Amino acid sequence: MMDIGILSIIIFLPMVVALILLLTPINQNGTRNMAFIVSVIIFCLALFIYTNFQLTGTIQLREFHPWIKAYGINYSLGIDGFSLIVLMLIATLIPSAYLLLWNNNRPKNYWISMLFIQSGISGTLFSLDLILFYFFWEAMLLPVFMIIGLFGSGNRVYSTLKVTIYTIMGSLFMFVSILYLGVAFYYEFGSWSFELSDLVQITTISHGHRVLLFLGFMLAFSIKIPLFPFHTWLLETYSNSPTGGVFLLSSIMAKLGAYALVRFMIPLFPDIFVELSSVFVGLGIFGLVYFGIAAISQHNIKKMFAYSSASHLGFITAGIFSLNVHGMMGSAFLIVAHAMATGGLFLLVGVLERNLGIRSIDGMGGIAAKAPLFTVFFGIMVLCTVGIPGTNGFVAELLIVLGLFKYNAFAGILSALTVLVAASYMFWLFQKAILANSENDVSAMVDLDWKEVLGLLPLSLLIIAMGIYPDLFLYKIEPTIQHYLMEILHVGAKV
Repeated sequence: MMDIGILSIIIFLPMVVALILLLTPINQNGTRNMAFIVSVIIFCLALFIYTNFQLTGTIQLREFHPWIKAYGINYSLGIDGFSLIVLMLIATLIPSAYLLLWNNNRPKNYWISMLFIQSGISGTLFSLDLILFYFFWEAMLLPVFMIIGLFGSGNRVYSTLKVTIYTIMGSLFMFVSILYLGVAFYYEFGSWSFELSDLVQITTISHGHRVLLFLGFMLAFSIKIPLFPFHTWLLETYSNSPTGGVFLLSSIMAKLGAYALVRFMIPLFPDIFVELSSVFVGLGIFGLVYFGIAAISQHNIKKMFAYSSASHLGFITAGIFSLNVHGMMGSAFLIVAHAMATGGLFLLVGVLERNLGIRSIDGMGGIAAKAPLFTVFFGIMVLCTVGIPGTNGFVAELLIVLGLFKYNAFAGILSALTVLVAASYMFWLFQKAILANSENDVSAMVDLDWKEVLGLLPLSLLIIAMGIYPDLFLYKIEPTIQHYLMEILHVGAKV
């Protein structure tokens, strides 16, 4: 009998509960309540892992069981400092999302889909066998497509088909690359394996083929992030998705794309990662500028936040490829900071839609007078997005800028200056849509209730706590980043 570890419990608990709920006559409110309880249990398990995590920089909590023995495919899980930070992010965000979505009156299958998504996300995060990783990578997408296709607005079917085609295309290139690595391992060592720790030992693949394999993985991750120019699915999907769908896409799934760059690309292709770093630093900074300017021109609040999210993800990508501890730690920190801020903003936009039924910035104004609690939390998320000192967004952006300065002075200066772009449109939005008096009728706006405040409070407190005392969180991830840089990439030095 297979021993079940804590990582497996985190993966399969939501799935098992979802299947039970699917087969029992529990109503939509009961389903929602059970889904929320599961998310709280997973948060407690993640917190237990966090507090007991050893600062070694290596894989911990390993689970290994043969799955398809004939082809060396295994159920292999583990966690390092980088995945630990993402785990805590997901475990914190999802209960908050349930509380913000509590009053949205969604049917039973909406909440069941949320549970399946949480299982897929966790499996993607913990997988160390590349076939297993691919399985969860694809599995987490299907419930999201259901949520967008069934509960979205506007031309939701077109949006669902477009993002489906994009992601499947990218995933197929990654799948072919995974199979190539498995075959190469077989020819070199005489046995099959798709275990990450085994595939990194391959020495027989030519440089040209390694570049192609790198690009196969990179395509899948670039679409998910999205990195310029693989972003054309972004606008329609975000604007037509329901609040829960756009929250999951922007705050969690996009961050898993950035996480996968570090978790898989560095160990598998360290030489190509270093060789092509300048290309992706350039693309990241270009995306930071391009999407930021695109956000300025938007008058639909969801579209503005969609471009804002893509802009910050370009910044994260540039930091990851900066090849030094400041840039990579800053990117890890910004994954968390931006997910909290963007997740909070998209959930608050859902509150606006529920009350006012509008998304146009020009149709808002005067909300501060009607909803002071809403205004306070919206303001905290805006300040974090802009990177104001005292928020975790500031710490993250400062570290990335320092890392880019170390990589290339021009890249550092450009990234520092373009941070001002986010300030220009976010402060304009906050002033026009929330603070300024307006002739628009916003009398239907209702302030946050206690469940919504409870959902936003942990995010807000973490934004401030991580901004004031970042070492409380950075020390957990630094050994892992040092391991990637010094022992795998062989660049940089300890700081």
